[in-house]
Amino acid sequence: MDRCFRFELGGRVSILSWLVAGGMLTVSGAPAIAAGPSAAAALALRPVQKDVVYQQVAEADVDSCRVEDLREGDWSGWLVVTADGTRLRRFADTNGDKKIDLWCYFDQGVEVYRDVDADFNGKADQYRWMGTAGTRWGIDENEDGTINRWKQISAEEVSAEVIAALAQRDAKRFVRLLASEAEIDGLGLGKETAERIKAKTAKASAGFAKLAESQTVVGPKARWVQFASTTPGIVPAGTQGSTKDLKVYENAVAMFDGAERGGQVIVGTLIQIGDAWRLIDLPQVIGEDGPLSQVAGNFFTPGTGLATNSVSGGSVGAETQELVGNLEKIDRQLATASKPADQAELNRRRVDVVERLIATSGTGDERDTWMRQLVDTVSVAVQSGTYPDGLARLRRFSDDLPQDNESLQAYVKFQIISTEYVSKQTPDADFARVQEWYLTELAKFVDSYPTTPEAAQALLQLALSKEFEERESEALEYYARVAKSFEGTDMAEKAAGAVRRLEATGKPLAFRGRTIQGEPFDLASLQGKPVVIHYWATWCEACKQDMKLLRQLQAKYQSAGLQIVGINVDSTRNQATAYLQSNPSPWVHLYEDGGLESSGLAKQLGVQTLPMMLLIDGTGRVVSNNVHSASLDAELAKIAKPLAKPR
Repeated sequence: MDRCFRFELGGRVSILSWLVAGGMLTVSGAPAIAAGPSAAAALALRPVQKDVVYQQVAEADVDSCRVEDLREGDWSGWLVVTADGTRLRRFADTNGDKKIDLWCYFDQGVEVYRDVDADFNGKADQYRWMGTAGTRWGIDENEDGTINRWKQISAEEVSAEVIAALAQRDAKRFVRLLASEAEIDGLGLGKETAERIKAKTAKASAGFAKLAESQTVVGPKARWVQFASTTPGIVPAGTQGSTKDLKVYENAVAMFDGAERGGQVIVGTLIQIGDAWRLIDLPQVIGEDGPLSQVAGNFFTPGTGLATNSVSGGSVGAETQELVGNLEKIDRQLATASKPADQAELNRRRVDVVERLIATSGTGDERDTWMRQLVDTVSVAVQSGTYPDGLARLRRFSDDLPQDNESLQAYVKFQIISTEYVSKQTPDADFARVQEWYLTELAKFVDSYPTTPEAAQALLQLALSKEFEERESEALEYYARVAKSFEGTDMAEKAAGAVRRLEATGKPLAFRGRTIQGEPFDLASLQGKPVVIHYWATWCEACKQDMKLLRQLQAKYQSAGLQIVGINVDSTRNQATAYLQSNPSPWVHLYEDGGLESSGLAKQLGVQTLPMMLLIDGTGRVVSNNVHSASLDAELAKIAKPLAKPR
């Protein structure tokens, strides 16, 4: 049913008709759009798609919002903004027919979604996610509110859609992720390859409904967490009769969590077709009984006819496939094992299988990959307490490594040091002695493997330990060594940033970035006021406690003009915006992709650990390059002065 609201337009009474069911907004009986509905009426409208995350306003705050006229180029319509001018909604007539054909939704001032009436017939036919919400662009060909195909979608978003389709038992949602026959024909593949890919997509389309209904691992409350895969690769033109380059991901995995359980789903191969990534495989849910039907990729694995290093006879490929199948079976058992003895035995068997895979590897790169996986998984198992004998197993494995492979030697030995360090931290351990042992081992490692990437990691750890001990001159030596010896790497950038931070005390600090809404920010704009720079992430509980303290201090030192600059280092922007939406922290927040490890904002000041705060006085000079929350109030009291009142 339509709901109508009366309002004055150009001195006459007109009717604003909100078609709530279809998400439409029209204007009639006026020469131009000059006034809008109430903020409450405008905020009552919802996106056509149900899974949109956008900024909503608490009922108590609705009256403080306002509706403004929209004038952007040839567009007219209305904006809904907060009391401070932050955009919440935009409803636009883009073609001058006095009917709204664009419905835009914002989060923290950034447009994250829009419903589009591209043919101007009064019904939305396109749905676009943007800004911090991703890149999806869906087409609704029959204008019934359901997406029929994706015009644009990233590989990460495809994997998220797979989880959603499994959770909702929605076969249509999955099928629209598959490459169509016409799309496959347009890839320029050789005839045999094209027919094989078409057969796979047909099987996936036909089999998903049964898979979704029968599987019990991905529950209705499952939530996509992460896309995991190696880097995409190019299948060059000329391969098996192809006429175009092809960009693909192989053996991609979607990770999820939920109220019932978390886990992984193998989504398989993804192919880039235009601005969208397409699936060709039926997903496989790890943790279900029964064998996994596919353990190899479609393009870069021996046996597909497209691998560059295939093995004659196929016997090794068959043995490898059997071993990987055994590995998957053990992983499923590990996912449900609860007794320590069972976990230890399964981890032992898993290492046995991986060692056989190493022995049967057809190429050096493949062998190296399995070796590193063995080390990584054993290290995690030891640190989680599920493989007590794993450290001894790692040492034996290290002793058997080829002596001429320094890269692998360094990788394994560094993992052993890190694993042993964690295993030594028992409740009754002498932490000081454990720390002394760890730092000594790191120093020995650097002497033995001075040019390896792991040496840079070790040096960064040594530098950080000196920071904790407040021995900044020694920390600076380590950081400077990394910056010079590993130039061009992320670790060198972070080390150089740490040098800059440590040497900044008593000096002005130049710092630039972009806000979480994507706006440019320059620390220089806050000169004349004391500033706290606060690095934080949603996974850091201490950071969240600091934010509560910062809210109190913001009020206490309001007369001094205290400014707070939050710098979020979560792996995705959405994690930060979702947290801020439910936990308001009313100061500017900056964000850049990369997380704590490689975000440019973390590298600028060499931040390796959280929480981290810097204090800057009204002259723009750094007072403390790592101030602790316990002393922040006292430090602020020393520098905070009431702002001069304007004459």
